[in-house]
Amino acid sequence: MKTLRQKRKMVNHSHSQLSIAGQCKLLGIHRSGLYYRPRGESELNLELMRMMDEHYLDHPYKGAERMHTWLNLDKGMNVSRNRVNRLYYKVMGLRSVLPGPSTSKPSKGKGHQIYPYLLSGLKIDKPNQVWATDITYIPMNSGFLYLVAIIDLYSRFVISWSISNTMDAQWCSEILKEGVAKYGSPQILNSDQGSQFTSDIYTECVKDLGIKMSMDGKGRCIDNVFIERLWWSVKYEDIYIKEYKNGWELEDGLNAYFEKYNRFRRHQAINNEYPAERFFSFNHSRDSFFEEQLKEKNLNLINA
Repeated sequence: MKTLRQKRKMVNHSHSQLSIAGQCKLLGIHRSGLYYRPRGESELNLELMRMMDEHYLDHPYKGAERMHTWLNLDKGMNVSRNRVNRLYYKVMGLRSVLPGPSTSKPSKGKGHQIYPYLLSGLKIDKPNQVWATDITYIPMNSGFLYLVAIIDLYSRFVISWSISNTMDAQWCSEILKEGVAKYGSPQILNSDQGSQFTSDIYTECVKDLGIKMSMDGKGRCIDNVFIERLWWSVKYEDIYIKEYKNGWELEDGLNAYFEKYNRFRRHQAINNEYPAERFFSFNHSRDSFFEEQLKEKNLNLINA
């Protein structure tokens, strides 16, 4: 099965008979992520977003109000509360880890359904038991993009990921289907209560794949702490350092980063194992790349 990135590259922008929309429909992909064209904001807004993104990674308990205070009193920005609210909530999709008001609302309105949190007290002791997914903002030189990823909680293995210039349910559904096609279905998929994950398009996709849905309590992204740590790692270890110029550079860079993250980066939280080693240890149908890596590793131990 071709990956979402491979399908996107198959689209012929100068096809004489098929429109881009028609090709996307035939390939089963959403047009929103096709161009990797960063979304634009004013120069001031892009500066504010970059500042808030870096500050939030170290201070995830700060909501829009405290972020507004920090920007004005500590950074001297002199910006309005409405501007910060829009960027924080609507554009960047951030939320404080601290519970806020109306945390027990049962629904987000027509076409959106909240599901209970299923991970409380659950012992996660094997791959494909629980996956977690989330979306984060990615700063670019001339705008910004979004990154969605799915991670296996037992192994910290990044199952699948994608970048786009919009946050929508169809995009999230496509990356979930890609992950399931490659590695099978998890028992549970955990997410926050973002509108992409509560929409009928996404929830029906999850249920059709035979997966149970679990959602963090509103204002408690600490429940999804493992993927939040992934965002910290990928931004501080790669994105902030390299400052990619466009979406294609970002895609190539993230492809290399996640390959390293999965296969060549030991994680203290899983006894200094590699995520891929831990994930595939329960799966006899290991991919050939990792099988060869294990053989080489064992051979080196024998010859030592």
